[in-house]
Amino acid sequence: MYELTYDLHLHSCLSPCGDDDMTPANIAGMSALKGLDVVALTDHNSSKNCPAFLAAAEEYGLIALPGMEVNTSEEVHAVCLFAELKAALEFDAYVYERLMKFPNREEIFGKQQIYNERDEICGTEPNLLINAAELSFEGLWELVRSYDGVMFPAHVDKGANSLIANLGFIPPDSRFKTAEVKDMKKLHGLKRKHPYLETCRIISNSDAHYLEHINEPGLTLPVRERSARGVVDALLKEF
Repeated sequence: MYELTYDLHLHSCLSPCGDDDMTPANIAGMSALKGLDVVALTDHNSSKNCPAFLAAAEEYGLIALPGMEVNTSEEVHAVCLFAELKAALEFDAYVYERLMKFPNREEIFGKQQIYNERDEICGTEPNLLINAAELSFEGLWELVRSYDGVMFPAHVDKGANSLIANLGFIPPDSRFKTAEVKDMKKLHGLKRKHPYLETCRIISNSDAHYLEHINEPGLTLPVRERSARGVVDALLKEF
């Protein structure tokens, strides 16, 4: 068993709320500088910067996962991660078809920049990525598993865009095995109110939109193998 330092919820400059300095190569470089072992790129409703991110992470010797932060029809944010880039990009196409098409206005929401493997801007996303997709949280676990990925609800302790805040409860028939808590000091109270969390692996990611907010290497994730597949299996709790 290996213990990997991690940050599995990061936004690049493709997310309109992401800083312009959050290029795929800069994220990989900062993660390596901080001493993290494994990182994941999870832009809002898009995986289009993942090819460049995975290439940069390989240069820095990082384990990297492609993914996205889906905004469901209930406005619940959920992180979806994949062991393979091909699966992530296929999921990206599926989600994009169901994304509410509303033109992005950069002066209001921010830029949505796509980068190539040379860390150069090669395009922009014209439709606003922070809108809700026509995907219900119910069924999202099964959908992501059909792409051989893993899903976990994002920042369940937050007062907006979280499973608990938006639904008011954790559905008892939920199947996710991992949950993300932003402020670990709230964990005890969350478990008392929502016993489903007692069955979950609890992780805490940065949800960084700025380079300086990327996690320090304080928390670890136990994995059976040092690979993207090993991380997905750990989040599935398949040991």
